[in-house]
Amino acid sequence: MDVGVPELLIILLIVVIFFGVGRLPELGGAVGKSIKEFRKATKDITEGETTESSDEGKPES
Repeated sequence: MDVGVPELLIILLIVVIFFGVGRLPELGGAVGKSIKEFRKATKDITEGETTESSDEGKPES
């Protein structure tokens, strides 16, 4: 599913109607922090899987 410019403009218009122009920077900051935390969590998970898979070949002591 591709989201083009017209769809983004409609979404932005709906957000402005619901929240108002004054709260847009606050909402943008919250979305940015959420994306940052999500990326960090997925990175931690993938690094953990990589570490576990590399430990599988080692004998236990």
